[in-house]
Amino acid sequence: MSISLQTKQTGQEGPGLVANGKVLSTAPDRLGFLTPTDPGIGVDAIRRLYEENGYVWLKGFLPRSDVIDFRGWVFGHMAKTGLIAAGTDPRDGIAAAAAPEGRDVDRCLMSLVRSVAYEGFCAQPRISRFMDEFLSGISYLHKRKIMRHVRPGTTTATPAHYDLVYLRGGTSRVVTAWIPIGDIPVEMGGLVYLEGSHAIGVAMEREFGEKNKDLSVEERVSAYNRNMTEGGWVSKDLPDMAERFDTRWLAADYEAGDIMLHSPFMIHASTTNQDGRQRLRLSTDIRYQNVEDEIDARWNNHWTLGDML
Repeated sequence: MSISLQTKQTGQEGPGLVANGKVLSTAPDRLGFLTPTDPGIGVDAIRRLYEENGYVWLKGFLPRSDVIDFRGWVFGHMAKTGLIAAGTDPRDGIAAAAAPEGRDVDRCLMSLVRSVAYEGFCAQPRISRFMDEFLSGISYLHKRKIMRHVRPGTTTATPAHYDLVYLRGGTSRVVTAWIPIGDIPVEMGGLVYLEGSHAIGVAMEREFGEKNKDLSVEERVSAYNRNMTEGGWVSKDLPDMAERFDTRWLAADYEAGDIMLHSPFMIHASTTNQDGRQRLRLSTDIRYQNVEDEIDARWNNHWTLGDML
């Protein structure tokens, strides 16, 4: 793992992973590494690992070249906004020195997530056939799909949460697929998972149900109701969470072609992009479920910035 902590190679602590102004502990009982899974072991074995661990990291599930080409297509369009350094290959995703006008970038991104190319990337046959088997039926891909890019050197990091907070209007058997669009070594701030936290998420959701049973249905399913933390986050303090639950954050060197599947109860977050090569992190997170299960109607629209989900 090319982790900037340097602990794996030298045993000496480096600058560390940072999230929301907090440096994650590198103690072995507070930071570890995700376990990769070979997709060739079969769907039944993959499902068992998913249920046991709350996640499964499918290594090389998609053709690497296809993912890199799609990364180039995305950043090729976003280069028009000034996001990409002039004269560089969009597939490399090298950030321009000066941040572009945010409105132009947002407008471009909202166009891309509505495109046939992006829809095709998310619904490609390799994934669709696998999800049919994984979900033991016909899989349904939510229309609301999110594609995120993160500039290096910014403080952007997603606080700790579990996804069902934002999907309470439908089934709890939703599966999130997080797909790195390009290589995302740990210093670029990919997803980190709180080990064993799918059980913690179930307990939190049960407590939420009791606490909010007197609310209206509309407010109860909202991640922004009066009894929730701001934005539906569990916490912005990742080191404190590891201490509080006496567990570890698990990180990884993700590569183009990998897919992460995680439970709607699995607590996860991201760290800041500290890439020394100035590469933009690019990923998409999409949700699947069995089409026979109840679907959260709020996710039947394209992702829009500020849609309060």
